[in-house]
Amino acid sequence: MHRSLPVVLSFALLSACSAAKNSAPSAAAKPVFASVETEPVPSLQDAADDPAIWIHPTDPARSLIIGTDKKNGLDVYDLSGKRVQSLPDGRMNNVDLRYGFALGGAEVAIVAATNRTDQTLALYAVDADGRLSNVADGKIATGLLDPYGLCMYRSPKGEYFVFANDNDSGAFKQWQLEARGNKVGARQVREFAVGSQAEGCAADDGTGHLYIAEEDVGLWRYSAAPDGGSERTQIDSVANGHLTDDAEGVTIFYGSGDTGYVIVSSQGSNDYNVYLRNGDNKFLGKFAIVASPEGIDGTSDTDGIDVTSTALGAAFPHGVFVAQDGKNTNPSAAQNFKLVPWERIAAALGLPL
Repeated sequence: MHRSLPVVLSFALLSACSAAKNSAPSAAAKPVFASVETEPVPSLQDAADDPAIWIHPTDPARSLIIGTDKKNGLDVYDLSGKRVQSLPDGRMNNVDLRYGFALGGAEVAIVAATNRTDQTLALYAVDADGRLSNVADGKIATGLLDPYGLCMYRSPKGEYFVFANDNDSGAFKQWQLEARGNKVGARQVREFAVGSQAEGCAADDGTGHLYIAEEDVGLWRYSAAPDGGSERTQIDSVANGHLTDDAEGVTIFYGSGDTGYVIVSSQGSNDYNVYLRNGDNKFLGKFAIVASPEGIDGTSDTDGIDVTSTALGAAFPHGVFVAQDGKNTNPSAAQNFKLVPWERIAAALGLPL
């Protein structure tokens, strides 16, 4: 999952599925380590899932990580990993955001999340200090039995869309967001199916591509336009490619023009695949988050990820990559999110800064 750039992250127990997976990254993955980890989520066992990076409009060092606790709601962390806001509004699974939405005479960042408690889309506005407030126009029913993955898209026309999928069926829906006074509503504009269970997705606001990780199959590229239909191109596969099931979180690192990278969590191999953002999305390599010299443990069984190329102050001068950690081990605690300075990933894979 990725956000478009604004104008100017019991104890940790794995689910039965995750427990069966190897906890070591693949030999092909280049090691990097996190410089920050967030406080553990309040809920135990398999709870943390997906992060979204909110970039402060005037002071990027005050940017925030919005993370889901899929047993409780949303938690917001500063770049030191401290929790600064908690919204116990339901079983939020995936989260994304976009900037510049016109609402009530001002432009705000809109945060969307799938709420599995009541099968709705949760919508929040972010104020200038990074505080989230509910702006949904009532209960926005998804019509999905168990809303699961989610990502957002801003079209070249300035239209805002939300994609969400059902847990097991592979069904996707697309809604257009609409300002209704000081509230935000959603109108369904598209429905399609990927074939089997999917969760992670990311829409590229620059190219108009929608990337979907079909968990046991691979990575697909669709059109993000509401009339995009179901036509798709396979970028990578689980069967004979560079992914190890489950293919999970997806995010986009924006460079200039159409340059940059698409990043996918290869959950079964405990690492992250990097592809070119342009052309045919050439595979560039893998990296894994390993234990740091300062004692921050590495990541395994990652669900959601996010990244930004925006400089976020002295701690993250070239941007940051954020990953959910499925097994927080040092010390043993509930799940959390790890933050990796982008320059470490670029150096490991030989990517230009």
